[in-house]
Amino acid sequence: MSTAIEFNNISKQYRLGLVSTRTLSHDLNRWWTVNVLRREDPYLKIGETNDRATKGTSDYVWALKNIDFKVEQGDVVGIIGKNGAGKSTLLKLLSKVTAPTTGTIRARGRIASLLEVGTGFHAEMTGRENIYMNGAILGMTKQEIAAKLDEIVDFSGCERYIDTPVKRYSSGMMVRLGFAVAAHLDPEILVVDEVLAVGDAEFQKKAIGKMKDVSQGEGRTVLFVSHNMASVKSLCKTGVLLENGTIKYLGGINETVEHYIGDGGSSENQYFDDLSTAPGNDVIRIKSFEILPLDGSSQISIETGVLFRLKFMCYKENAMLDANLRISTLDDIIVCEEEQILGTIGECDSKIGMYTVDFKLNPYTINSGNYKASVYFGESMSYLIFDDFHQLFFVEDTCTDRGSSANPTKGYIRPINNTFPCTWSKE
Repeated sequence: MSTAIEFNNISKQYRLGLVSTRTLSHDLNRWWTVNVLRREDPYLKIGETNDRATKGTSDYVWALKNIDFKVEQGDVVGIIGKNGAGKSTLLKLLSKVTAPTTGTIRARGRIASLLEVGTGFHAEMTGRENIYMNGAILGMTKQEIAAKLDEIVDFSGCERYIDTPVKRYSSGMMVRLGFAVAAHLDPEILVVDEVLAVGDAEFQKKAIGKMKDVSQGEGRTVLFVSHNMASVKSLCKTGVLLENGTIKYLGGINETVEHYIGDGGSSENQYFDDLSTAPGNDVIRIKSFEILPLDGSSQISIETGVLFRLKFMCYKENAMLDANLRISTLDDIIVCEEEQILGTIGECDSKIGMYTVDFKLNPYTINSGNYKASVYFGESMSYLIFDDFHQLFFVEDTCTDRGSSANPTKGYIRPINNTFPCTWSKE
Protein backbone atom coordinates (compact mmCIF):
# COMPACT_ATOMS: atom_id res chain seq x y z
CA MET A 1 0.00 0.00 0.00
CA SER A 2 1.39 3.40 -1.02
CA THR A 3 1.95 6.34 1.31
CA ALA A 4 -0.68 9.07 0.96
CA ILE A 5 0.75 11.64 3.42
CA GLU A 6 4.22 12.00 4.89
CA PHE A 7 5.12 14.46 7.64
CA ASN A 8 8.90 14.97 7.83
CA ASN A 9 10.23 16.81 10.90
CA ILE A 10 7.33 19.27 10.87
CA SER A 11 7.52 22.17 13.33
CA LYS A 12 5.52 25.37 13.61
CA GLN A 13 6.63 28.32 15.70
CA TYR A 14 4.44 31.26 16.71
CA ARG A 15 5.23 34.53 18.38
CA LEU A 16 2.96 35.36 21.29
CA GLY A 17 1.17 38.65 21.55
CA LEU A 18 2.28 40.39 18.38
CA VAL A 19 2.74 39.69 14.70
CA SER A 20 6.35 39.50 13.47
CA THR A 21 9.18 39.88 15.99
CA ARG A 22 8.08 43.16 17.63
CA THR A 23 11.08 45.24 16.58
CA LEU A 24 12.53 46.35 13.24
CA SER A 25 15.98 45.20 14.33
CA HIS A 26 14.69 41.64 14.90
CA ASP A 27 12.99 41.57 11.52
CA LEU A 28 16.10 42.89 9.75
CA ASN A 29 18.27 40.41 11.61
CA ARG A 30 16.05 37.53 10.51
CA TRP A 31 15.92 38.71 6.88
CA TRP A 32 19.69 39.31 6.69
CA THR A 33 20.60 35.98 8.28
CA VAL A 34 18.25 33.87 6.18
CA ASN A 35 18.28 35.62 2.80
CA VAL A 36 21.77 37.12 2.58
CA LEU A 37 23.97 34.96 4.80
CA ARG A 38 21.97 31.82 3.91
CA ARG A 39 22.03 30.61 7.48
CA GLU A 40 19.40 29.12 9.74
CA ASP A 41 16.74 31.44 11.13
CA PRO A 42 18.22 32.57 14.50
CA TYR A 43 14.79 32.54 16.14
CA LEU A 44 14.37 28.80 15.55
CA LYS A 45 16.87 28.22 18.33
CA ILE A 46 14.57 29.72 20.92
CA GLY A 47 11.01 28.99 21.96
CA GLU A 48 9.20 26.96 24.57
CA THR A 49 6.82 24.03 24.63
CA ASN A 50 3.26 25.07 23.88
CA ASP A 51 1.73 24.46 27.31
CA ARG A 52 -1.24 26.86 27.32
CA ALA A 53 -1.87 26.44 31.06
CA THR A 54 1.48 27.81 32.23
CA LYS A 55 3.19 31.19 31.91
CA GLY A 56 6.51 30.96 30.13
CA THR A 57 9.57 33.15 29.87
CA SER A 58 9.90 33.19 26.07
CA ASP A 59 7.83 35.13 23.53
CA TYR A 60 8.10 32.20 21.11
CA VAL A 61 6.25 28.88 21.36
CA TRP A 62 6.31 25.72 19.29
CA ALA A 63 2.72 24.91 18.32
CA LEU A 64 4.19 21.76 16.74
CA LYS A 65 7.66 20.31 17.25
CA ASN A 66 9.38 17.53 15.28
CA ILE A 67 6.28 15.77 13.94
CA ASP A 68 7.18 12.64 11.97
CA PHE A 69 4.69 10.03 10.74
CA LYS A 70 3.21 8.55 7.59
CA VAL A 71 -0.38 7.87 6.57
CA GLU A 72 -1.06 5.01 4.19
CA GLN A 73 -3.53 5.34 1.35
CA GLY A 74 -7.06 4.37 2.44
CA ASP A 75 -6.25 4.70 6.14
CA VAL A 76 -8.53 6.62 8.51
CA VAL A 77 -6.43 8.40 11.13
CA GLY A 78 -7.88 9.92 14.28
CA ILE A 79 -5.88 12.85 15.64
CA ILE A 80 -6.74 13.45 19.28
CA GLY A 81 -5.47 15.45 22.24
CA LYS A 82 -6.41 18.26 24.57
CA ASN A 83 -7.32 21.75 23.42
CA GLY A 84 -4.14 23.50 22.32
CA ALA A 85 -2.26 20.26 21.61
CA GLY A 86 -1.65 21.22 17.96
CA LYS A 87 -4.32 19.18 16.15
CA SER A 88 -5.84 22.04 14.13
CA THR A 89 -2.41 23.49 13.39
CA LEU A 90 -1.31 20.16 11.90
CA LEU A 91 -4.34 20.01 9.62
CA LYS A 92 -3.88 23.65 8.56
CA LEU A 93 -0.31 22.86 7.54
CA LEU A 94 -1.51 19.86 5.53
CA SER A 95 -4.22 21.97 3.89
CA LYS A 96 -1.67 24.73 3.10
CA VAL A 97 -3.57 27.35 5.07
CA THR A 98 -0.24 28.18 6.65
CA ALA A 99 3.32 26.98 6.09
CA PRO A 100 5.51 24.96 8.47
CA THR A 101 8.44 26.69 10.11
CA THR A 102 10.63 23.65 9.49
CA GLY A 103 10.13 20.34 7.69
CA THR A 104 8.17 19.18 4.67
CA ILE A 105 4.80 17.58 4.01
CA ARG A 106 4.28 15.31 1.03
CA ALA A 107 0.73 14.43 0.01
CA ARG A 108 -0.49 12.47 -2.99
CA GLY A 109 -3.73 13.65 -4.51
CA ARG A 110 -6.28 16.39 -4.00
CA ILE A 111 -7.06 17.48 -0.45
CA ALA A 112 -10.55 18.54 0.63
CA SER A 113 -10.56 20.25 4.03
CA LEU A 114 -13.34 21.07 6.45
CA LEU A 115 -11.46 22.96 9.14
CA GLU A 116 -14.19 25.21 10.51
CA VAL A 117 -17.78 26.22 9.83
CA GLY A 118 -17.99 27.72 6.35
CA THR A 119 -14.52 26.68 5.19
CA GLY A 120 -14.07 27.66 1.56
CA PHE A 121 -17.49 29.31 1.23
CA HIS A 122 -18.17 32.82 0.01
CA ALA A 123 -20.91 34.32 2.16
CA GLU A 124 -22.52 36.30 -0.68
CA MET A 125 -22.74 33.32 -3.03
CA THR A 126 -25.54 30.77 -2.97
CA GLY A 127 -25.08 27.20 -1.86
CA ARG A 128 -25.18 26.03 -5.49
CA GLU A 129 -22.56 28.57 -6.56
CA ASN A 130 -20.30 27.58 -3.67
CA ILE A 131 -20.50 23.93 -4.70
CA TYR A 132 -19.28 24.82 -8.20
CA MET A 133 -16.58 27.11 -6.81
CA ASN A 134 -15.23 24.44 -4.43
CA GLY A 135 -15.23 21.85 -7.19
CA ALA A 136 -13.30 24.21 -9.47
CA ILE A 137 -10.72 24.80 -6.72
CA LEU A 138 -10.24 21.02 -6.53
CA GLY A 139 -9.60 20.94 -10.28
CA MET A 140 -12.91 19.43 -11.40
CA THR A 141 -14.69 20.39 -14.59
CA LYS A 142 -18.16 21.93 -14.60
CA GLN A 143 -19.59 18.70 -16.04
CA GLU A 144 -17.99 16.61 -13.26
CA ILE A 145 -19.44 18.89 -10.59
CA ALA A 146 -22.90 18.89 -12.22
CA ALA A 147 -22.89 15.08 -12.15
CA LYS A 148 -22.39 15.17 -8.38
CA LEU A 149 -24.68 18.12 -7.64
CA ASP A 150 -27.91 16.25 -6.87
CA GLU A 151 -26.09 13.81 -4.60
CA ILE A 152 -24.43 16.64 -2.68
CA VAL A 153 -27.67 18.56 -2.20
CA ASP A 154 -29.56 15.45 -1.10
CA PHE A 155 -26.86 14.47 1.41
CA SER A 156 -26.71 17.96 2.91
CA GLY A 157 -30.48 18.19 3.42
CA CYS A 158 -30.38 21.86 2.40
CA GLU A 159 -32.35 21.63 -0.87
CA ARG A 160 -34.81 24.41 0.03
CA TYR A 161 -31.93 26.85 0.65
CA ILE A 162 -29.56 25.76 -2.11
CA ASP A 163 -30.16 28.95 -4.13
CA THR A 164 -29.95 31.21 -1.07
CA PRO A 165 -26.69 33.02 -0.11
CA VAL A 166 -24.91 30.97 2.53
CA LYS A 167 -24.65 34.00 4.83
CA ARG A 168 -28.27 33.22 5.71
CA TYR A 169 -27.50 29.59 6.64
CA SER A 170 -27.35 28.44 10.24
CA SER A 171 -24.02 27.03 11.45
CA GLY A 172 -25.50 23.52 11.25
CA MET A 173 -26.59 24.04 7.64
CA MET A 174 -23.14 25.40 6.77
CA VAL A 175 -21.50 22.28 8.20
CA ARG A 176 -23.95 20.01 6.39
CA LEU A 177 -23.28 21.60 3.02
CA GLY A 178 -19.54 21.97 3.65
CA PHE A 179 -19.13 18.30 4.55
CA ALA A 180 -21.30 17.18 1.63
CA VAL A 181 -19.12 19.18 -0.77
CA ALA A 182 -15.85 17.95 0.74
CA ALA A 183 -16.90 14.29 0.80
CA HIS A 184 -18.51 14.06 -2.64
CA LEU A 185 -16.17 16.02 -4.92
CA ASP A 186 -13.72 13.11 -5.25
CA PRO A 187 -10.77 14.22 -3.07
CA GLU A 188 -8.04 11.65 -2.52
CA ILE A 189 -7.54 13.02 1.02
CA LEU A 190 -10.38 14.22 3.26
CA VAL A 191 -9.50 16.37 6.27
CA VAL A 192 -12.20 16.98 8.92
CA ASP A 193 -11.50 19.06 12.03
CA GLU A 194 -14.09 18.87 14.85
CA VAL A 195 -16.81 20.68 12.91
CA LEU A 196 -19.17 17.70 12.91
CA ALA A 197 -19.91 18.50 16.57
CA VAL A 198 -21.96 21.45 15.30
CA GLY A 199 -24.33 19.16 13.40
CA ASP A 200 -27.23 17.29 14.92
CA ALA A 201 -27.07 13.61 15.92
CA GLU A 202 -28.71 12.42 12.70
CA PHE A 203 -26.18 14.24 10.52
CA GLN A 204 -23.20 13.14 12.63
CA LYS A 205 -24.22 9.51 12.16
CA LYS A 206 -24.70 10.12 8.44
CA ALA A 207 -21.30 11.83 8.12
CA ILE A 208 -19.48 9.05 9.98
CA GLY A 209 -21.08 6.51 7.64
CA LYS A 210 -20.00 8.52 4.59
CA MET A 211 -16.40 8.73 5.81
CA LYS A 212 -16.38 4.95 6.30
CA ASP A 213 -17.64 4.49 2.73
CA VAL A 214 -15.07 6.94 1.38
CA SER A 215 -12.18 5.13 3.06
CA GLN A 216 -13.25 1.49 2.84
CA GLY A 217 -15.17 1.46 -0.41
CA GLU A 218 -13.26 4.06 -2.41
CA GLY A 219 -9.80 3.71 -0.86
CA ARG A 220 -9.44 7.36 0.08
CA THR A 221 -7.52 8.71 3.05
CA VAL A 222 -9.25 10.47 5.96
CA LEU A 223 -7.75 12.56 8.77
CA PHE A 224 -10.32 13.11 11.49
CA VAL A 225 -10.00 15.39 14.53
CA SER A 226 -12.65 15.08 17.25
CA HIS A 227 -13.13 15.11 21.02
CA ASN A 228 -15.88 12.50 20.67
CA MET A 229 -13.99 9.30 21.44
CA ALA A 230 -16.94 7.08 20.46
CA SER A 231 -16.93 8.57 16.94
CA VAL A 232 -13.14 8.34 16.70
CA LYS A 233 -13.11 4.67 17.73
CA SER A 234 -15.97 3.72 15.41
CA LEU A 235 -14.39 5.38 12.38
CA CYS A 236 -10.60 5.28 12.68
CA LYS A 237 -8.07 2.47 12.51
CA THR A 238 -4.97 4.44 13.49
CA GLY A 239 -4.56 7.14 16.10
CA VAL A 240 -2.14 10.00 16.76
CA LEU A 241 -2.13 11.50 20.25
CA LEU A 242 -0.69 15.02 20.42
CA GLU A 243 0.41 16.75 23.61
CA ASN A 244 1.85 20.26 23.75
CA GLY A 245 2.74 20.12 20.06
CA THR A 246 4.52 16.76 20.07
CA ILE A 247 3.46 13.19 19.35
CA LYS A 248 2.87 11.39 22.64
CA TYR A 249 1.57 8.15 21.15
CA LEU A 250 1.11 6.68 17.68
CA GLY A 251 -0.59 3.34 17.08
CA GLY A 252 -3.91 1.52 16.89
CA ILE A 253 -6.92 3.68 17.66
CA ASN A 254 -8.04 1.72 20.74
CA GLU A 255 -4.60 1.96 22.35
CA THR A 256 -4.31 5.65 21.41
CA VAL A 257 -7.67 6.47 23.00
CA GLU A 258 -6.72 4.55 26.15
CA HIS A 259 -3.51 6.57 26.41
CA TYR A 260 -5.50 9.78 26.00
CA ILE A 261 -8.26 8.87 28.45
CA GLY A 262 -5.74 7.49 30.92
CA ASP A 263 -3.52 10.58 30.80
CA GLY A 264 -3.11 11.64 34.40
CA GLY A 265 -4.86 8.51 35.59
CA SER A 266 -3.67 5.09 36.69
CA SER A 267 -4.90 1.53 36.88
CA GLU A 268 -3.25 1.11 40.29
CA ASN A 269 -4.63 2.30 43.63
CA GLN A 270 -3.18 5.69 44.44
CA TYR A 271 -1.46 6.64 47.71
CA PHE A 272 0.21 9.98 48.45
CA ASP A 273 2.44 10.11 51.52
CA ASP A 274 3.44 13.74 51.05
CA LEU A 275 0.27 15.82 51.10
CA SER A 276 2.14 18.93 49.96
CA THR A 277 2.61 17.35 46.50
CA ALA A 278 -0.61 15.31 46.42
CA PRO A 279 -3.39 16.15 43.91
CA GLY A 280 -5.50 19.05 45.10
CA ASN A 281 -5.14 22.66 46.17
CA ASP A 282 -5.27 24.87 49.26
CA VAL A 283 -8.77 23.59 50.12
CA ILE A 284 -8.34 19.82 49.72
CA ARG A 285 -5.54 17.30 49.07
CA ILE A 286 -6.14 13.66 48.13
CA LYS A 287 -4.42 11.24 50.52
CA SER A 288 -5.46 8.02 48.73
CA PHE A 289 -7.95 6.58 46.28
CA GLU A 290 -8.61 2.85 46.22
CA ILE A 291 -10.80 0.77 43.90
CA LEU A 292 -11.52 -2.60 45.51
CA PRO A 293 -13.92 -5.56 45.23
CA LEU A 294 -16.89 -4.81 47.46
CA ASP A 295 -16.87 -8.30 49.02
CA GLY A 296 -13.11 -8.44 49.67
CA SER A 297 -12.34 -10.81 46.80
CA SER A 298 -9.09 -10.79 44.88
CA GLN A 299 -10.51 -9.22 41.72
CA ILE A 300 -13.26 -6.81 40.76
CA SER A 301 -16.04 -8.53 38.87
CA ILE A 302 -19.70 -8.24 37.99
CA GLU A 303 -20.50 -10.49 40.95
CA THR A 304 -18.37 -8.73 43.59
CA GLY A 305 -19.43 -5.12 43.12
CA VAL A 306 -16.97 -2.24 43.54
CA LEU A 307 -15.85 -0.18 46.54
CA PHE A 308 -14.37 3.27 45.81
CA ARG A 309 -12.59 4.57 48.92
CA LEU A 310 -11.48 8.19 48.80
CA LYS A 311 -9.37 9.65 51.60
CA PHE A 312 -8.52 13.35 51.60
CA MET A 313 -7.50 16.25 53.82
CA CYS A 314 -9.72 19.33 54.15
CA TYR A 315 -7.77 22.49 55.02
CA LYS A 316 -10.65 24.97 55.14
CA GLU A 317 -12.96 25.53 58.09
CA ASN A 318 -16.68 25.67 57.22
CA ALA A 319 -15.92 24.81 53.60
CA MET A 320 -19.29 23.12 53.02
CA LEU A 321 -17.60 20.58 50.74
CA ASP A 322 -19.17 17.96 48.55
CA ALA A 323 -17.12 15.02 47.25
CA ASN A 324 -18.20 13.62 43.89
CA LEU A 325 -17.49 10.41 42.01
CA ARG A 326 -18.33 9.79 38.36
CA ILE A 327 -17.99 6.42 36.61
CA SER A 328 -17.69 6.53 32.82
CA THR A 329 -16.54 4.35 29.95
CA LEU A 330 -13.33 5.11 28.08
CA ASP A 331 -15.56 6.79 25.48
CA ASP A 332 -16.61 9.29 28.19
CA ILE A 333 -20.13 7.87 28.38
CA ILE A 334 -21.28 8.40 31.97
CA VAL A 335 -22.47 5.22 33.67
CA CYS A 336 -23.30 6.67 37.08
CA GLU A 337 -22.29 9.43 39.47
CA GLU A 338 -22.86 10.40 43.07
CA GLU A 339 -22.36 13.44 45.28
CA GLN A 340 -21.67 13.19 49.02
CA ILE A 341 -22.15 16.35 51.08
CA LEU A 342 -19.81 16.37 54.07
CA GLY A 343 -20.88 17.47 57.54
CA THR A 344 -22.06 16.24 60.91
CA ILE A 345 -25.48 15.73 62.44
CA GLY A 346 -27.20 19.11 62.58
CA GLU A 347 -24.36 20.80 60.72
CA CYS A 348 -23.73 21.42 57.03
CA ASP A 349 -20.21 22.82 57.13
CA SER A 350 -17.05 20.72 56.87
CA LYS A 351 -14.32 20.91 59.49
CA ILE A 352 -10.57 20.86 59.01
CA GLY A 353 -9.29 17.29 59.08
CA MET A 354 -8.96 13.97 57.26
CA TYR A 355 -12.06 12.49 55.64
CA THR A 356 -12.85 9.07 54.19
CA VAL A 357 -15.71 8.61 51.73
CA ASP A 358 -16.87 5.17 50.57
CA PHE A 359 -18.84 4.93 47.34
CA LYS A 360 -20.31 1.45 46.87
CA LEU A 361 -21.37 -0.01 43.55
CA ASN A 362 -23.46 -3.10 44.27
CA PRO A 363 -23.01 -6.46 42.49
CA TYR A 364 -24.72 -6.99 39.13
CA THR A 365 -25.14 -3.30 38.42
CA ILE A 366 -22.33 -2.80 35.88
CA ASN A 367 -21.11 -4.80 32.89
CA SER A 368 -17.59 -6.08 32.42
CA GLY A 369 -15.07 -3.82 30.70
CA ASN A 370 -12.75 -0.86 31.19
CA TYR A 371 -13.97 2.17 33.14
CA LYS A 372 -12.73 5.48 34.48
CA ALA A 373 -13.48 6.74 37.99
CA SER A 374 -13.24 10.55 38.17
CA VAL A 375 -13.07 12.41 41.47
CA TYR A 376 -14.03 16.05 41.84
CA PHE A 377 -14.92 18.42 44.66
CA GLY A 378 -17.32 21.31 44.97
CA GLU A 379 -17.98 23.92 47.59
CA SER A 380 -21.47 25.05 48.65
CA MET A 381 -22.83 22.33 46.34
CA SER A 382 -22.26 24.44 43.23
CA TYR A 383 -18.76 25.91 43.10
CA LEU A 384 -16.24 23.50 41.53
CA ILE A 385 -12.88 23.67 43.28
CA PHE A 386 -11.02 20.57 41.98
CA ASP A 387 -11.64 18.15 39.09
CA ASP A 388 -8.25 16.87 37.96
CA PHE A 389 -8.03 13.30 39.28
CA HIS A 390 -9.15 10.01 37.80
CA GLN A 391 -8.25 6.34 37.88
CA LEU A 392 -8.86 3.46 35.49
CA PHE A 393 -10.26 0.09 36.51
CA PHE A 394 -11.43 -3.13 34.91
CA VAL A 395 -14.48 -5.23 35.78
CA GLU A 396 -14.15 -8.96 35.08
CA ASP A 397 -16.97 -11.07 33.69
CA THR A 398 -17.02 -14.05 36.05
CA CYS A 399 -20.69 -14.98 35.71
CA THR A 400 -21.21 -18.64 34.80
CA ASP A 401 -24.99 -18.37 34.68
CA ARG A 402 -26.57 -15.26 33.21
CA GLY A 403 -29.96 -16.05 34.70
CA SER A 404 -32.89 -13.88 33.69
CA SER A 405 -34.72 -10.74 34.70
CA ALA A 406 -36.98 -12.95 36.83
CA ASN A 407 -33.94 -14.30 38.70
CA PRO A 408 -31.38 -11.47 38.81
CA THR A 409 -29.20 -13.06 41.49
CA LYS A 410 -27.56 -15.25 38.83
CA GLY A 411 -25.88 -12.47 36.91
CA TYR A 412 -28.61 -10.40 35.31
CA ILE A 413 -27.37 -6.81 35.12
CA ARG A 414 -29.83 -4.52 36.87
CA PRO A 415 -30.22 -0.80 36.06
CA ILE A 416 -28.53 1.45 38.61
CA ASN A 417 -30.53 4.66 38.13
CA ASN A 418 -27.35 6.80 37.96
CA THR A 419 -26.68 6.59 41.67
CA PHE A 420 -25.13 4.32 44.29
CA PRO A 421 -24.88 4.36 48.09
CA CYS A 422 -22.05 6.18 49.84
CA THR A 423 -20.96 6.91 53.40
CA TRP A 424 -18.39 9.20 54.95
CA SER A 425 -16.41 9.51 58.15
CA LYS A 426 -13.97 11.97 59.67
CA GLU A 427 -10.84 11.11 61.64
